[in-house]
Amino acid sequence: MARSAFGGAGFAFLEVQARMRVDLFDFDLPEESIALRPASPRDSARLLVVRPDGEPVLSDHRVSELPGFLKSGDALVFNDTKVIPAQLEGIRHREGAGGQQVSATLHMRAAPDIWKAFARPGKRIKIGDRIEFGHGGNACLLGSLAATVEEKGEGGEVTLRFDLSGPALDEAIMAVGHIPLPPYIAAKRPEDDQDRKDYQTIYAREEGAVAAPTAGLHFTPELFAALDAAGIERHFVTLHVGAGTFLPVKADDTEDHKMHQEIGYVSAETAARLNAVKRRGGRIVSVGTTSLRLIESAAAEDGTIKPWSDATGIFITPGYRFKAVDMLMTNFHLPRSTLFMLVSAFSGLETMRSAYAHAIEAGYRFYSYGDSSLLFRTNK
Repeated sequence: MARSAFGGAGFAFLEVQARMRVDLFDFDLPEESIALRPASPRDSARLLVVRPDGEPVLSDHRVSELPGFLKSGDALVFNDTKVIPAQLEGIRHREGAGGQQVSATLHMRAAPDIWKAFARPGKRIKIGDRIEFGHGGNACLLGSLAATVEEKGEGGEVTLRFDLSGPALDEAIMAVGHIPLPPYIAAKRPEDDQDRKDYQTIYAREEGAVAAPTAGLHFTPELFAALDAAGIERHFVTLHVGAGTFLPVKADDTEDHKMHQEIGYVSAETAARLNAVKRRGGRIVSVGTTSLRLIESAAAEDGTIKPWSDATGIFITPGYRFKAVDMLMTNFHLPRSTLFMLVSAFSGLETMRSAYAHAIEAGYRFYSYGDSSLLFRTNK
């Protein structure tokens, strides 16, 4: 662990959201800190409680202790998106050229028969190419799963129009696709049948995510029962997490980073219930950065949450004024990532640098299958 986890670049806290150097959000993480399997039972994972404006600032607990940090009348907001096997392997065909192996990770549905995807090797793919997916899998059960490349974007992004549409396409993807484990896990071991269970929340309902809302992986029926007994409300929104969540920030400045959009939904009923929570003095506690980004996208300047059915590309960095969310439960994130920027905006950059240094020193497990944290919002 070089630089005692966090390097020495100083910074001045900004009162308004503004451009910042990306290297302010860098840190060194030992390989052994990356979790390859989740805790069992799920709510036995560790929970680092971070109070930026209180004492103690940092305290070590278990996820099963979560109800003790909340009050009757508070509301947890969960993202009920369901991960689909969005990693597809196929063969690219082009007139006058031989077949080539292609890997595509679907990340956002654009129409019943169209998905945006990140393809590898992206540079060799051209508009008009045909790709037949399912090679090495069981595509024969459903016939061919083929698509045409309609558009090319930056960073290997392509738009695929499939020959199948709607439920028929969904069924084919379920049959031939693989769970797209985060790169930092996939580089160390292959996806297996256990991941189809582990990489899904117990309340997942709305199919369409490429990545799990990982803070929610810690919840169990027993923890739900304890929260109910404590008078804590549960509400659900949907944000279909895209593969863009895995992408590192390559820009040197936050202003130069482009966020990929994700489709989200907040029902009128959920918005009304969350507004009622705020009116009677309860706190909105987002389970995961996905539900936070969606709630903040749907919130008006006065904090009122509106119904939402749209794409969001909200990018939250220090200086952002949070409109609705009071507390955040979230796992530990990648260095230089937009999500570490988000938690730094929520609880303060210096606080989160200290929290992550403590987590590394204390042996917390990082990333999707890792431990969790409960962050209180800074008042600064």
